Amino acid sequence: MKIQTYYNHIRYYTPHHFVYYPVLTLFLAFSIYFAFTTNDCLIWSFISVVFLFLFFLAYMLRQHYALILQNRIVRLELRYRYFTLTGKKLEEFEHKLTDDQIFALRFAPDDEILPLLEDALKNNLSGDAIKKAVVHWRADYNRV
Repeated sequence: MKIQTYYNHIRYYTPHHFVYYPVLTLFLAFSIYFAFTTNDCLIWSFISVVFLFLFFLAYMLRQHYALILQNRIVRLELRYRYFTLTGKKLEEFEHKLTDDQIFALRFAPDDEILPLLEDALKNNLSGDAIKKAVVHWRADYNRV
């Protein structure tokens, strides 16, 4: 596996991103085309709506279940790391951090996380700005 950095930390799932979605998009395009070019426009319109529904459903379910769980785990990991480093609970001021900031902080190693956390709170850094500020990237190879 390649060394993870800011520039390559996004992952793709080949069957989903490069097979299912392209095939579904192709079927959707053909059904819309046939809805406008054939005499059976009602049935092809219905088929187009079904493909749109499948597209939406697949996207939402794929994202929803995995990301909700992972977001909870990342939050718990940050709480644990903060407690380990400081002996204090992150929950006392965690509400001041956005999800984007919390999720970006997971890429910071232990020696960089506290200054980045303070900077994020003080200057309201975006998640992307936090990621760019990480000097020694701490890879997350398990994110979906």
